[in-house]
Amino acid sequence: MELYKLTAHELHKLLSEKKISSLEITESIYGRIEKLDKNINSYITLAKESALQQARKADKKISAGGKIGPLSGIPVSIKDVISTKNIKTTCGSRMLENYIPIFDATVIEKFKRENTVILGKTNMDEFAMGSSTENSAYGACRNPWDTSTIPGGSSGGSAACVAADLAIMSLGSDTGGSVRQPASMCGVVGLKPTYGRVSRYGLLAFASSLDQIGTFTKDVEDTAILLNIIAGHDPLDSTSVAKEVPDYTKSLKNDAKKLKIGVPKEYFAEGIHQEVKKSIQNAVETFKKLGAEIMEISLPHTEYAVATFYIIAPAEASSNLARYVGVNFGHRTRDKGIGNIVDMYEKTRDEGFGNEVKRRIMLGTYALSSGYYEAYYLKASKVRTLIKKDFDEAFHKCDVILTPVSPTPAFKIGEKISDPLQMYLSDIFTIPINLAGLPAISIPCGFSNKGLPIGLQIIGKPFDEEKILQTAYTFEQNTEFHKKKPKID
Repeated sequence: MELYKLTAHELHKLLSEKKISSLEITESIYGRIEKLDKNINSYITLAKESALQQARKADKKISAGGKIGPLSGIPVSIKDVISTKNIKTTCGSRMLENYIPIFDATVIEKFKRENTVILGKTNMDEFAMGSSTENSAYGACRNPWDTSTIPGGSSGGSAACVAADLAIMSLGSDTGGSVRQPASMCGVVGLKPTYGRVSRYGLLAFASSLDQIGTFTKDVEDTAILLNIIAGHDPLDSTSVAKEVPDYTKSLKNDAKKLKIGVPKEYFAEGIHQEVKKSIQNAVETFKKLGAEIMEISLPHTEYAVATFYIIAPAEASSNLARYVGVNFGHRTRDKGIGNIVDMYEKTRDEGFGNEVKRRIMLGTYALSSGYYEAYYLKASKVRTLIKKDFDEAFHKCDVILTPVSPTPAFKIGEKISDPLQMYLSDIFTIPINLAGLPAISIPCGFSNKGLPIGLQIIGKPFDEEKILQTAYTFEQNTEFHKKKPKID
C-alpha cells in the first residue's frame, strides 16, 4: 500500500484499526521526498530525526489503546514562516538562514498536543513576498504537474509537497492569496480562514492586518479536520477572536439546495485566461444542476484592490521588517570595513534581503513617510473599507460567492519575475478577500489544455467557514478533479 497517497482521514482509520503505524507512513513519505524533491525543491529544511521520534511516540499511544486524535501520527509539513522550536525557520531568506527559534507557534503547539508528526519546513517566497516561489533564497520551487512552471506563491512549497504526496497536509500563510493561489495552481485544497479565526502567534509577520495561517490538504474533509485542530482563540494573539469553534466536519453535507451563490461580474473582465473562465463557468453550471440559486452580483471597488493592497501591505512590511538589523538575531554582516552602527545596519540589510523584499520595504517606507501618509496609506485604508462594504452588501443577497482564484493557470518559471506589476496582478482575485478579512477556499475545478490545474474560489461571510466547506464538499462529491494526481514518478 502506498501510504503517502492517502488522505489524513483514510490514514486515521487505518491507524485506529492498527493496520499500519505512524512510523510506516512517515518513512514512506521521507523515501518519496528523497526520490522526488530534488526536482521540485518543496522543502528548505527536513526534520527527519525529530519526526521519526514523534511517529514512534504516536505509535506508542496508539498501541496503548483508547481514542486517538484525528491527526495523531499524521505527517504534515509547515511553511518556513511559522516558528518551530529547535527547527530552523528561515522565511525563505538569507537574513534568517541560521535562525532556530526557541518557541513554537500556537498552531505547532496544537499539533504537538495531537501527536502530529512534523516533517519539515517548506519553500516559500522570501518573507512571503511573491506569487511564484521564485523569490526564495533557497532556489525556486517547481510545480509537480509541470516542473518548468511555478507552483504559485508565496506558499508554493506547501502546495507542491501536498500535490506530490510529499506530505499528507501542510500549513501555509495567506496575506494576499498565498494559500489559495498555489493551491489552485497545484490542484489541491487551500483554505484561508477568517482573519482572527486561527492564532498568528509565532507567524513571522509580513503585513499584520492581512496575514492569516491557512491549510493545504488533498480533500475538503481533511481541511475540516485540520481547521478543527488549529482554530480558536489564543490570548497570545491580540487579533485572535474569542468566538466558539464549531465542529467543521459536521458541515460536510452533499447538498446545494437552498444555497444562494453570487457570481461577481467584475471577476470575469478582460485579462482572465479563457480556460480559467470556462472552468469557473462549468463549476457554476454544476451548482445550478445541483439545485443552487445562481445570481450575478457586483463588487464595484474590485478594480482598486491591487493598488490598495500594494500600499497597505508594503507599509506594514516596512514596519515589521525594521527589526532585522543584525543585532538580536539573524544575519549580521562580517564586513571588516564597517565604520559605525548605521553602516552595519545598512550592509546587513543589503546582504540579508532579496530584491523583492527590498522593493516592498522601499514602497512601504515611502507610503508612510512625512507628506505622503495622507495621500497614500490613509487613502488606501479608506478604499479598503469600501471593498469590505461591497462584500457586506453582496452577502445580504447570497450565502457564498464563486470566483476564479488566479487569472491564469501556472506560468513558466522566469516568465514574470522581471515584471513586478504582472506578477502582482496574479493575485487580483484573492487580494480583496484579505483586505475584507473574509474566509475563502480554493478547490480543484478543471485543467488547462496543457494539463495544469485550475482552482475555484468560494468566499464566505466572516466566521462562516462552515458554509464554504459545505459548498466545497458538495462540489467535490459531484466531480472528480480532486482525485487526479501529477505524473511525477
